[in-house]
Amino acid sequence: MASPLPGPSPARRERLAGRIRLLVAATIAYNAVEAAVALTAGTLASSTALIGFGLDSVVEVSSAAAVAWQFSAREHAVREAREKTTLRIIAVSFFALAAYVSAEAIRALAGTGEADRSLTGIVLAALSLLVMPFLSAAQRRAGRELGSASAVADSRQTLLCTWLSAVLLAGLVLNATVGWAWADPIAALVIAAVAVKEGRDAWRGEGCCAPGTHPAAEARTPAAPPAGGCAPGCACRA
Repeated sequence: MASPLPGPSPARRERLAGRIRLLVAATIAYNAVEAAVALTAGTLASSTALIGFGLDSVVEVSSAAAVAWQFSAREHAVREAREKTTLRIIAVSFFALAAYVSAEAIRALAGTGEADRSLTGIVLAALSLLVMPFLSAAQRRAGRELGSASAVADSRQTLLCTWLSAVLLAGLVLNATVGWAWADPIAALVIAAVAVKEGRDAWRGEGCCAPGTHPAAEARTPAAPPAGGCAPGCACRA
């Protein structure tokens, strides 16, 4: 069996950790503002979709804060020791989000309440649809190169927020233009299913591994990773 490829050098590892700290800080700041605006607009418009989106932003803040706590440690060994706890926090955040979105979607389909139009919500969802993919992709690249399962899991939650932005935007626009109130809760149930899968993967520590950057790595087909671990040839380091 071929030996695993070496991970990033210590200097490169510290640069990547610093980049993740900056991205996490930006994610926390944006989502805090997003949560406040969405919850306020959702309450004013009696929109369960907007309120759910605001609570998703709160969940994203908690997930990013967990990663910030992990990477606040300057020593690599300490960050590595905090990895499992951080993954558990992210996984629970995914499950909580899935449970809430599912409950609100079912309640909306049952015809409980009718949301008013919300121009603020439409603008917020469109803005998030532009911002979130950038933050998610940047953190995912850094997390994969560093081999941090928690950073990658948090980037997935940011990506989930992007999908929720698209769902919210479609639901708000359809409700405002043609009165299709059922479109948003149906799509939200799909998002909830994805959240359950991402939570399960985060709990198991899956998804952190990518072959090394050496050209020979691309020719290898690594074995299936064990639960909570990484396949041979992959780096899983905090």
